[in-house]
Parts: sequence; structure tokens; C-alpha cells
Amino acid sequence: MKWRYLPLLLLLTFCTSPESEDTESEHLLEPVTIPVSENSSLPHLIKGADNRLYLSWVEKRDSNWVDLKFSTIMDDQWSKPELIASGNDWFVNWADYPMIAVDSKGNKIAHYLAKSAAGTYSYDVNLILKPKDSTKWSSPVIPHKDSTPTEHGFVTMLPNNDGSFLLSWLDGRNTGGGGHGDHGSGGAMTIRSAVIDLQGNLSEETELDGRVCDCCQTGGVMTPEGAMIVYRDRSVDEVRDMAFVTKTDSGWSQPKLVAQDNWNIAGCPVNGPRIAGYRSTVATAWYTSALSRPKVKVAFKEGEDFSEPITVDSSSPVGRVDIAMLNDQTAIVSWVDGGETPAIKYRIVNQNGSMSSVKTVAKISESRGSGFPQMEIFEGYVYFSWTELNEKNTTVKMVKIRLSI
Repeated sequence: MKWRYLPLLLLLTFCTSPESEDTESEHLLEPVTIPVSENSSLPHLIKGADNRLYLSWVEKRDSNWVDLKFSTIMDDQWSKPELIASGNDWFVNWADYPMIAVDSKGNKIAHYLAKSAAGTYSYDVNLILKPKDSTKWSSPVIPHKDSTPTEHGFVTMLPNNDGSFLLSWLDGRNTGGGGHGDHGSGGAMTIRSAVIDLQGNLSEETELDGRVCDCCQTGGVMTPEGAMIVYRDRSVDEVRDMAFVTKTDSGWSQPKLVAQDNWNIAGCPVNGPRIAGYRSTVATAWYTSALSRPKVKVAFKEGEDFSEPITVDSSSPVGRVDIAMLNDQTAIVSWVDGGETPAIKYRIVNQNGSMSSVKTVAKISESRGSGFPQMEIFEGYVYFSWTELNEKNTTVKMVKIRLSI
């Protein structure tokens, strides 16, 4: 994108009322042809640290077999899909989906979840690596060494600058193997971190927070100061607001709240935060329904803390947010709206509180099968991807919107 044109674009689209919607925005959408099958689902869309755009997804076969594949865009065409891994013992979940990460040299890491015991929520994180010069993916590595038949998932993977990857995940080793929020005499879900190198060696396993929400996605971003992880916290009084930790040369910080929504809920909402950065600026987006008033919010980090949240939407959102940074003052936030016609929507938000009108990307089923829509910026376009449902199967879809003028 030619960033020098962006301020003019934002000037043209900002200064609207908080709930205003541009119903004529659909003509800006461009369908994108992607190499997926009719039984594809669970897309994950990222811009790697190598400045290439990647799409990963799963395809289901007979006898419970699942393939994890990825493609990358080259000369405005998506490449032939590459198989990452397959299995018939995977835990495939609408909210806790496999994904890929890529460092600046093209080294790749991916993860999927595999059953560890017969219990519904007994599964492990499995990591596989593909160094740049390798022709195949490695054997799986489990980053947690507790060996308990409990839930481990909701992974974040961030490339370090030394050929290793920083990991975080939700870890149920203290829960006693109960379901989401149903731990009996067990303890709480935790969030943990570790580092893995390209040979599969693990180090620095650390507990980041000893009590977190059970099944909300985590998010992460690398900043000039170090890594930052965001997640949904869980107090002893069942207040489940967004929290973050940061890692610097001196180690991990203590958890701090992004904002005090004071959402008191006695169960997991399955709605985690997303975070993005641009140079030294970081912004995070999330969903809350404190006081039974559903909202999508965004906050920009200022110094050691985040600024006062900006309400992006309060009409009828159901969450499933994503966020990307346009520049050091502006983010684009997407979410699923659960109104009369459920849809993926987005708007552009400046840290001074000004916003564009709300725009619609696509109609979407509000059911869990539609998953979590994805959004990423690449070469002057915003790409959106999601799972489309029909009577017979599911298919990953994609569109793009040009931002420059």
C-alpha cells in the first residue's frame, strides 16, 4: 500500500456516528479464488514476518481423517496447497483451530490439537516445524510436559529474531480434567509460555497467569520492546476481562488488565481478544457483554497501559473479532454481527476516537460452524476469510477490499 494516501482515505471516511453503516460498501469487495475443497473450514490468515500472506485451513476426509494445509499468494495467485499434517485422532474445534506462523527467513511452525485420552477435553498441543531449507515437516513436539489428560490449546505462536518461536497456550493441568468451567475439585485454567527452536528443543516454560478463562483465544504481537500476549482473565468472582503480559530482557511482567469492563459471567464466552502492532504502536480488540450490553471495543497502548477503550460497535455484535493496523494511529477492526441478517462487519478506528462508518463484508451464519472470520492487510488490500456453510458441506471463502485511492 502507498501509505502516504491513507490519511486522505481516512479523512473521507471518518467523522461518522458510532452506529452509522455504509450500506453501499459491498461494491468495493473483490472475490478471491483460493485453492480449497468443498469440505474446507477453519481458515487462519496471517502476514508472515517474511512479508508474505499465508492462508491455512483444514479439510475433512472419511474415517475422521483431517488434513491441515496452507497456501501463499504469489503474483496475485494463491499457490498450490501444501499439506502440513494429517490425522484421525485430532480435536477439531470451531474456536480452537490449527494455524501457521512464519519468521523473517521463511522458517515455519504450525500446530494442531490431538486427543490424549478418551475424555472430551483431553488433548495436547502438537507443534511441527519446517525450516526454510527443509523439504518436509518435522515430527510433532508437545510443548507442555505435564502429561495430564486435560485440555491444552488456544495457542499463540510468535517468531523471535533468532530462529526460534515464542509460544503461549491455555493449559488445563490443574483442572482435573473437567470440561470448560466444570472442574469439580480441580483448579483453574492457566496460561503458559515456552520457546521452541527449529530442532524442536523447548526452553523457558513459564506460567504467565494462574487463573484465566477456559476457552477464549489468546493473541500476541512482537513489539520493539518484546512480546506481548493478550487473553481473557478470570477473577475469583468470575469477572472475565481482558489482560496482558509482556516479555522483555528481564523476563515476563505481572498480568495487568487492558480495561475494566467488569463482565461477570459464570462460564466461558468463547470470545478471545486479538492484537496487532505497527512499529511501536499496539492495539487490541475484544468483545464484552458486561451488564448484558454486547460491545466490540478497541484500545491502543499508551506507555505501560492501554488507553480508555473505544466502543467500535454496540448494536448487535456477537464478537469473534479481528484487528489489523493501518498505521501508527489507525486500526481496522472486524467482528460478527448477530442482527436480523448475521454478517461480518468492519470499521476503521483512529486512536483519537474517530471512526469510519460500519461496512459489511459478507452474510454469515451465526452458528459455531462458521468459526472465527479472519482479516489481514497485504499490499494495499484488506483480505477477509471465513467458513461458509450450506446444507451439504463447508467451504472457506475469501474477499479483498482495496484501501488505497
